[in-house]
Amino acid sequence: MAIDNPAKTSAGHRRKAPSGAAPRRPGRRLWVKAVVALLLVVEIYPLIWMFLTSLKSNDDYLNNSTWSLPTTWQWANYTDAWTTGNIGLYVQNSLLAVVPALALMLLLGTAAGFALQIMVWKGRSLTLLVFLAGMMVPPQMILLPLFTAYFQTGLSGTLWPLILTYTGTGLPLTVFMMATYYRSVPRELFEAATIDGAGILRAFWTISLPLVRNALLTVGLVQFFFIWNDLLIALTFTNDQDLRTVQVGLLNFTGDFGATRYGPLFAAICINVFGTLVIYLFLNQKVMKGLTSGAVKG
Repeated sequence: MAIDNPAKTSAGHRRKAPSGAAPRRPGRRLWVKAVVALLLVVEIYPLIWMFLTSLKSNDDYLNNSTWSLPTTWQWANYTDAWTTGNIGLYVQNSLLAVVPALALMLLLGTAAGFALQIMVWKGRSLTLLVFLAGMMVPPQMILLPLFTAYFQTGLSGTLWPLILTYTGTGLPLTVFMMATYYRSVPRELFEAATIDGAGILRAFWTISLPLVRNALLTVGLVQFFFIWNDLLIALTFTNDQDLRTVQVGLLNFTGDFGATRYGPLFAAICINVFGTLVIYLFLNQKVMKGLTSGAVKG
């Protein structure tokens, strides 16, 4: 009596494992899942703790355990953080400083990357080295000269010092990254455009920008987080309470008579953290495409 062998196919041939395939190891997969679960706990638990702390009263925070749940859920902490704590004004100031600086940075950085990689001219390698040298200058070294310059030009007391400083400090990295992305763009596209009569400006706006839009989004998001989370530059140039950004506002977040109100403080931190987290999660896939688009030669 013949026994059906499950290792045989319908044609009677024995199935063979691919020669290059490694044998499966259930124990290894279990360890990988355990490490991933541990990383998720490390990443998510602080967010949960911060959210629960934002719903506590001052008595809960000072008298009860740090890990205890709120005895009364103080949802009014978010209202106090937005109104009494002026977190709404701080967010507005951050947007007014970050958005123009980011727009200038991306426009100038993309144009410079295009000129350094696509256009052919004498001295472009030396120019790229000069931009790279700007990445090595610590921001602490330029704060005092910039503060003096802004004071003498009458820009102090406005958001222009933040906009100009953010643009200048972010340009070296932006130029370097955009030049790297342009290196993967096929030169034949620009040669064909030149043959068809397109000038430099038209090639830049209509051909190059659509090709590097994912790279623009990636660089813009990276620079956005750098600028949004800045404390040193904002603390140096915002000498008026009405001009404070989010990070400076959180540093000076106090209630009546200078006492810290921990519930509204953590509520303001949650508004800041979860707002930026939503932006990243929404644009995550495009960021991944942008990170890999400059890694392969087109």
